[in-house]
Amino acid sequence: MYKAAKSTPPRDASVLSKLRGGNISPPVASSNSILPLSSRGGSGKTASSDEYAAALGKTFLTLLAATAFGLALIPLKGAQSSIEFFSGYVVEQSLSVDNIFVFILLFDYFKVPTSLQPLVLSWGIWGAVVMRGIMIMAGVSMLSRARSVLLVFAGVLVASGIKLLSEGSEEEHSMDDNAVLKIANWIMPSSKAYDGNKFFTRDGKTGRMLATPLLTCLICIELSDFVFAIDSIPAVLGVTKDPLIVYASNIFAILALRSLYTVVAQLIQDLVYLRPAVAGVLVFVGVKMTLEYFHIEVGTGVSLGVVLGMVGGGVGASLWHKGRKGK
Repeated sequence: MYKAAKSTPPRDASVLSKLRGGNISPPVASSNSILPLSSRGGSGKTASSDEYAAALGKTFLTLLAATAFGLALIPLKGAQSSIEFFSGYVVEQSLSVDNIFVFILLFDYFKVPTSLQPLVLSWGIWGAVVMRGIMIMAGVSMLSRARSVLLVFAGVLVASGIKLLSEGSEEEHSMDDNAVLKIANWIMPSSKAYDGNKFFTRDGKTGRMLATPLLTCLICIELSDFVFAIDSIPAVLGVTKDPLIVYASNIFAILALRSLYTVVAQLIQDLVYLRPAVAGVLVFVGVKMTLEYFHIEVGTGVSLGVVLGMVGGGVGASLWHKGRKGK
């Protein structure tokens, strides 16, 4: 249906080989498919310094808002709730980086014009806000009715972490047989051409109403986020069972995705050790939930320290690796 670049994924992009914890593969990753935001849609340009600075500024503002919310919890719900929020937020934000990797590849595969990418991201983010709320309430409800669900969630997280570490970095995947794309096309048959910023267009020959590639891409993004949420929501539930804190940590992480997309797209080839760091976070939270089932509590402060240490260590090791390569 759409023609994707056909080259072997670089090692730095090995985290893109599959959606975390599932059997759904993203598009083929070529050296051209992991370029900054402004390079999408065939523009051939990299993100300008102004665009990058603006994205950094918006990301920082979102971080400030999340920090303010977390601190506001201290007088409202106590210091423990504040620590739980920050722990959940760091977990969710680190896991959301994988979402961004997939967004980059989907935009490249569907050849979404640069000017239309913010539109798709905005609709995708608000769709995720609603979907995450429903999934969180379902997860909290299941945990309140049966403690054995802790072991189910723990198993999902540990398996996902191990799978993320064991995936081959040299595998090549095509969207032609991709389950997400097949489901999207089943939901709404689409045309092969864009029609401005419209999600629907009418076939000139048959008069049939069809989805444009813009809507198909959006559906793929929403389906992909659903797959990621199967991991990320149990991960945050492993930190706290308070639905307000779980939902807030998810929402603040999701709201940062649009600006973080531009930032991560610039840095994607440098984050070579983020993948094992994210895998470590998944396994740690899975083990924590298992211990909780057997009434062995791991302090929230300890959890926050471990998660920050793993994510920070992954980023730090990546920067160190980049510095050594530059010598």
